[in-house]
Amino acid sequence: MKRAVVIFSGGQDSTTCLIQALQQYDEVHCVTFDYGQRHHAEIAVAQELSLTLGAKAHKVLDVGLLNELAISSLTRDNIPVPAYNLNQKNALPSTFVPGRNILFLTLAAIYAYQIAAETVITGVCETDFSGYPDCRDEFIKALNQAIVLGIARHIRFETPLMWLNKAETWALADYYHQLDLVRQDTLTCYNGIKGEGCGECAACHLRANGLAQYQLNKAEVMVALKQKTGLA
Repeated sequence: MKRAVVIFSGGQDSTTCLIQALQQYDEVHCVTFDYGQRHHAEIAVAQELSLTLGAKAHKVLDVGLLNELAISSLTRDNIPVPAYNLNQKNALPSTFVPGRNILFLTLAAIYAYQIAAETVITGVCETDFSGYPDCRDEFIKALNQAIVLGIARHIRFETPLMWLNKAETWALADYYHQLDLVRQDTLTCYNGIKGEGCGECAACHLRANGLAQYQLNKAEVMVALKQKTGLA
């Protein structure tokens, strides 16, 4: 019995990861974290999607302490979500929640330990890097090593999207015939708008730009995806 735990926010990336994991594992569990995020609607979206797609279980964990410690425009109503700005993409954005992926991956690994899952899957991506240090491949590998040492069990962190751009992420959803679901039913927008989103924040910009690129060059993008992932 191959089991995996997907860190699941209900956004484009984690939903695409869940879609793929359901094809690769016998049993897939979703874990969503309630950290007092600015847009609580993402939790309801995640619950709906995990049920629709057929995850074995979906656990929502209360990690409200993170909200007390991590000041970000995703945890504070008085810090505005910035519009996408090409000239600031190398700066650390106000949407960065310090420690979020450290905490999420650690707790997901503990859950994986309890249910005898071999893998924790997260949708972080370095190719569309938004300045988040905890989305880097180097960080994921380092934390994975530390957790394996700390719990004395080999739980592998998988990052299926790490080297994919957003066009290729759309192609991956389309490969599994779920592009429309990801487009219409996920919540990626930093302003909490389901589907196409607000169209102004960085998350919406990356999402829309990637979709446009995929729609313009479907065959070429699909070939690139298959070369990177080994999909048939």
